[in-house]
Amino acid sequence: MKLLSSILLATSIALLPATSAFAVKPTGATQVKMQKLSINKASIDQLTQLPGIGESKAKAIVEHRKKQGPFKSVEQLKEVKGIGDKLFAKLEGKITL
Repeated sequence: MKLLSSILLATSIALLPATSAFAVKPTGATQVKMQKLSINKASIDQLTQLPGIGESKAKAIVEHRKKQGPFKSVEQLKEVKGIGDKLFAKLEGKITL
């Protein structure tokens, strides 16, 4: 009976989920949280970090902002020359106002 109790206890402990004390902590490199980039505030250098945005498109975004004022929606970014539906789809989730 004692042996059966010990086996059941050992099995129960093995099936418990790992607690935070035993969990593997992510390293600094994996802790980086992707923040959305503000298309109304970002510099040319910051905009070039977005997928599909090179220096010329980044300059066009900044120029559009200067001429038209701040973007009122992220979808308005499609008004910038060279940014169509496909590129916008890559940017969605990575940009904000």
